[in-house]
Amino acid sequence: MAAILALDEGTTSCRAIIFTDGGERIATAQREFEQIYPKPGWVEHDATEIFTTQADMAKQVLAETGLSPSDLAGIGITNQRETVVLWDRRTGEPVHNAIVWQDRRTADLMDRWRGGGNDEMVRAKTGLLLDPYFCASKLSWLLDNVEGARAAANDGHLAFGTIECWLLWKLSDGIVHSTDESNACRTLLYDIHARCWDDELLRLFDIPASILPEVVPCSGELGETTMFGGMMPIRGMIGDQQSALFGQACIQPGMAKSTFGTGCFLLMNTGEQAVESQSGLLTTIAWSTPDSKCTYALEGSVFMGGATIQWMRDGLGIIKSAPEVNELADSVPDSGGVVLVPAFAGLGAPYWDPWARGAILGMTRGTTAAHVARAGLEGIACSVTDLLHAMTNDSEISLAEVRVDGGAAASNLLMQIQADLLDVDVLRPTLLETTAFGAASMAGLAAGLLDEPGAMGEHWTLDRRFTPSIDDEKRKELMSRWSQGVKRAQHWAGDQDDDGS
Repeated sequence: MAAILALDEGTTSCRAIIFTDGGERIATAQREFEQIYPKPGWVEHDATEIFTTQADMAKQVLAETGLSPSDLAGIGITNQRETVVLWDRRTGEPVHNAIVWQDRRTADLMDRWRGGGNDEMVRAKTGLLLDPYFCASKLSWLLDNVEGARAAANDGHLAFGTIECWLLWKLSDGIVHSTDESNACRTLLYDIHARCWDDELLRLFDIPASILPEVVPCSGELGETTMFGGMMPIRGMIGDQQSALFGQACIQPGMAKSTFGTGCFLLMNTGEQAVESQSGLLTTIAWSTPDSKCTYALEGSVFMGGATIQWMRDGLGIIKSAPEVNELADSVPDSGGVVLVPAFAGLGAPYWDPWARGAILGMTRGTTAAHVARAGLEGIACSVTDLLHAMTNDSEISLAEVRVDGGAAASNLLMQIQADLLDVDVLRPTLLETTAFGAASMAGLAAGLLDEPGAMGEHWTLDRRFTPSIDDEKRKELMSRWSQGVKRAQHWAGDQDDDGS
């Protein structure tokens, strides 16, 4: 039996999972790390804490299984994307907290680059939009707001990376400064067609090329570490959502998945064609392999998925643990007319409104915590439904099913609501750790444990199929009410700024 260690670095926790080459999970360790909120709309992480936590989880699963580095075929890394780390090459220490993908501090800064043809140029080269979600504006902010950072960068002393790049640097003891294509393409600095860092984009955002990592395939001989008592090769790196697409065996064009994690992310495999969206979706690199083949995808993102449930627990206090939301929401037949728009960090596709804010609408004296809980689950599902409708319009493909994963996909109620609103079957696999398994499989591909990406289908098994159970009239009613709620939540912070209050 060959085994692979997957390092799954998420937005709120670090996990380490050991899989067999057949896809069986044999050990898991997980620990949350601190979420830092310096100002409203700002979200930061301590990159050093992330590395220490991730390394501790790896050591824990190795100790639990008794496996040594020589027993493993390699390491696969998957990560929260668009989170920016800037560190000093001389010390190996970050110059500032990591700025998280959810952070909206650069919403105003983005206005500097809009217009003058920049929007079209950026979209044509990167498949992305000029939005604070992506790395470039965060990196520009760090260079201009951390004392001495830009001068140090110009002198070649600083290194930039997203989280997988930071982990690879630390695991290799500062030897390897590389990122993979699935993460590079999320920076607003990478041409997804030419498949290289782009000088015009670097000039636009005033980013010195000296800080950029080398771009490598998602699968290959990417580096090695001796941190765990012996040499282990690092053979896979892939952004979390693309990794879930691969782990869900969505290998053929037209196959789609939705991950219900901190955010919700819907991706559709479009094969070797980079499909340009007309609906505000993203065109992204799904993965690349050692033979230089590249697979593309369409993507839409909901910033607050499982994080909405966490907010109901930690912020609103109507549940004590995340799973309790299911029992509470299921205690009422519907939301009683309540709509919860989870725009706490703005709205992603297809709206792309950084000024939108969360809203609870339609409450009466009869509204209870149960109605709000159900409205929260419906808000997550409605957001995903908006994305799928935009995706099918762009691709001109009508999907017969959507595969789901992520922690919140364990909720039968949420998955049934999702199937009802989408009006397609929702398929939940036996293995919900598809993000980690995708990264492990990328390492397995490089190690020769998988002959080719198509072999992933052999490892996918169905746990439960959720079939739509409401009629078209009810579905239209729910989506119409949701649309009204979204309109009221949009531009909220911007409107407040405009009238000076």
